[in-house]
Amino acid sequence: MERVTQPSVLIDNIGELVTNDASHDGSPYGLVANAAVLVIDGVVAWVGASGKAPHADDVTRIDADGRAVMPGFVDSHGHLVFAGDRAHEFAARMAGQPYTAGGIASTVSATRAATDDELERNVLRLIGESNASGTTTVECKSGYGLSVHDEQRALRIAGLHADETTYLGAHVIPVEFKERPDDYVALVVGEMLEACAPYATWIDVFCDRGAFDGDQAREILRAGMAVGLKPRIHANQLQHGPGVQIAVEVGAASADHVTHVNEDDIAALAASTTVATLLPGAEFSTRAPYPDARRLLDAGVTVALAADCNPGSSYTTNMPFCIAVAVRDMKMTPSEAMWSATAGGAAALQRTDIGSLRVGTRANLTMLNAPTHIHLAYRPGVPLVGGVWRDGVRLR
Repeated sequence: MERVTQPSVLIDNIGELVTNDASHDGSPYGLVANAAVLVIDGVVAWVGASGKAPHADDVTRIDADGRAVMPGFVDSHGHLVFAGDRAHEFAARMAGQPYTAGGIASTVSATRAATDDELERNVLRLIGESNASGTTTVECKSGYGLSVHDEQRALRIAGLHADETTYLGAHVIPVEFKERPDDYVALVVGEMLEACAPYATWIDVFCDRGAFDGDQAREILRAGMAVGLKPRIHANQLQHGPGVQIAVEVGAASADHVTHVNEDDIAALAASTTVATLLPGAEFSTRAPYPDARRLLDAGVTVALAADCNPGSSYTTNMPFCIAVAVRDMKMTPSEAMWSATAGGAAALQRTDIGSLRVGTRANLTMLNAPTHIHLAYRPGVPLVGGVWRDGVRLR
């Protein structure tokens, strides 16, 4: 997205300010009571006690009236370039049919048949939803084209609107290659990679049952790394497998899903810089077991939360919903879940300019119609977002 700035903004009379800067209170959350934030030219220029902000020219003062302000959510895992709908598949799962990832083929067919304009309108709709629920940074993958042309155009469209783009030609093996999986891997690391790399920052692979095995995943990730893409991986969603260990082995920024892990996986993550990105919307929508965030956190693993918006297994853009589910069903505290949805997401994207509010970071903020961030989990399903700023520009 193009960065746009506006005159200085002072948000004052904040009841609880979440900075994710431990210098304020010694905790990872950096809570400041009765606070203010000064924004100049799209970045945080000052944070401190309400009423004590330094002078700034052309300042627009906003009275928070005791409400909580926090960093905008960082949604580090999304599949927004697609066409079609899989509502009937969801209904079938709720009636007892298991999720096997096979429905991706129907989305691939619909996406290939869609026009660029139709795909772009859908991306804009979903990012608009994300912004409305407090998200200010969005990662977007390809993966529903699975041809050279359609993967490239997905990334080109995503790059017009998303903050981070990821090449996921290795989502699943498309129908036309079902009997020739090695040929598809060769395409993914060859002509498709060459076409897509200029439009992406990251490379990803779905390493799991029904998708790509460990050897294929290593080959694909290393091919992307060889041309300058940074690795991340869908790991251990449907069953235990090598995905987490591969993530650590190649130095991936993030291993995503991390639902089925053993002690060796947890120890490897804890000893690495790889973030475990948990996607509770997927378990909610598939009735699969939730990952045990408590085990990961207690072992010292950095944990992120993301929405995993996609038409099959997690059709939500709502990060507050993901926070509420993580607290209720994944054994996270409200503060841990909030941190994972902001600073954790930034870590998963290897970004230091977002996910926290300190001098010099981008002024991406969310104001809640509540006195504390705890209400995100305490009042699930309630639209608490009362204001969203991106680079100092108010979006709502």
